[in-house]
Amino acid sequence: MSTTHLPDEQVAREEELVQRVVDSFAGAEDERLRTVLGSLVRHLHGFLREVRLSEQEWKQGIDFLTAVGHLTDDRRHEFILLSDTLGASMQTIAINNEAYADATEATVFGPFFVDDAPEVELGGDIAGGASGQPCWVEGTVRDTDGRPVPGARIEVWEADEDGFYDVQYVDDRTAGRAWLTSGPEGEFRFWAVTPTPYPIPHDGPVGRMLAATGRSPMRAAHLHFMVTAPGLRTLVTHIFVRGDELLDRDSVFGVKESLVKDFNPHPADEPTPDGRDLGGRDWSSVRFDIVLAPADDQPRQGDH
Repeated sequence: MSTTHLPDEQVAREEELVQRVVDSFAGAEDERLRTVLGSLVRHLHGFLREVRLSEQEWKQGIDFLTAVGHLTDDRRHEFILLSDTLGASMQTIAINNEAYADATEATVFGPFFVDDAPEVELGGDIAGGASGQPCWVEGTVRDTDGRPVPGARIEVWEADEDGFYDVQYVDDRTAGRAWLTSGPEGEFRFWAVTPTPYPIPHDGPVGRMLAATGRSPMRAAHLHFMVTAPGLRTLVTHIFVRGDELLDRDSVFGVKESLVKDFNPHPADEPTPDGRDLGGRDWSSVRFDIVLAPADDQPRQGDH
């Protein structure tokens, strides 16, 4: 119901409340805080007024957010899932990672990153016993001028072939995650497992929201990267598997065409790039060349 159908007195009463709430933040010394809270109030009240939210619906919303909070801890981040499935995470990423030259596009961080992953050497195995088809991953890290970036820290993490990250198991395993450092020419290489589609956790309030709206919890198959180097913008991204039928309906809107890569299949009898014995298993390989934009506080092309 639009407010244009309401009596003038009702409209004035509602608008007066909005202004009173906005004015209540006038004493905040931080100008940015005043700006953010004022805009939040205007948009929040605008939503309430536009849909004419009932008190019962308001209570349902409060109960929903309470349930999201109760399910959020250091192993499961239901609020991140909520942000992801509403597209808020990707919108924030778009705002904060403006297109720059040929820099690699960013995508969602996701709820399963963990600090203190083990370090592996170039050519090492990040799978750490995670189930799945072995996958050889290689590429380079360069800046937007084409210069190699040696010593970049490359964090990698992924789900196993059953669709679970290590933190979703109860045995405190560490698998499917590690970090390595790019070599003298910016090169990197490691063994992982071939990504497979999996559902985000959907046994909680976010899952119930998806079910109520007829949406799938499935994520397109992907491998996570976070790349950091001095003077360059931190990149959080994925690579996706070309041909995956979920690419156009990823539950968190994370797929970008530039991040869809060819995961090439190889038979068991084909030699691996590093001579590794895979015990008679077939394997895949993918190349991902990473380009990092300058950090926001660094000079950029065209700056004077």
